[in-house]
Amino acid sequence: MDPLRRSASSPLQGDHTSSPAEPVLRCVLDMRVQTLVDFYRHVQTERMVGIPLLNTALLVEAVGFEWTEGEEGAEPVAEGVLITPWFMSLLRLPAVNGPHGNRVGRKAVRDFGSERFDFIGAHDPAIGYHETCALFSPMNGFTSQDLARETALASLALVRPQPEPDAVAPVAAEPLPARRAFFMARRPDAGAAA
Repeated sequence: MDPLRRSASSPLQGDHTSSPAEPVLRCVLDMRVQTLVDFYRHVQTERMVGIPLLNTALLVEAVGFEWTEGEEGAEPVAEGVLITPWFMSLLRLPAVNGPHGNRVGRKAVRDFGSERFDFIGAHDPAIGYHETCALFSPMNGFTSQDLARETALASLALVRPQPEPDAVAPVAAEPLPARRAFFMARRPDAGAAA
């Protein structure tokens, strides 16, 4: 069975129990995200050299990439934030390096966490088709990589709200049994003036 295809026990289907496919999916995610980072580092050093748009305080970094549930029958897509010295974007990265299918430059409204955004299709043979939604460009307002990373994490927290824990009803204190109350000096007549 293809480990990238979803099965009923796949975490991509919302079943968060452990399955044999999880380590494979994590490995594929790590490899795809590393390829993405390597590609944009290459763009920085080969295509962007000397362009004043670059913020020299920043590096290319992928933040918070996770598999997401896609449309039924669709290949898994990893979503996260890509930081570069010239932009920060929400990014959707399919599990496989696929062709662009004439979608480069086209807008599509996509779910990302609990929100919907306009994404623009992009393609490079190194990483295949992917989609981006700009958060910041240029990046001259960021003074450090830590600040850029904190902003990326805060952006993800806004669109990926954590589920609220189920409220637990307070447990009413049970009355102490008479014998126990006696030993704890809580008799009904305890505390009365002597």
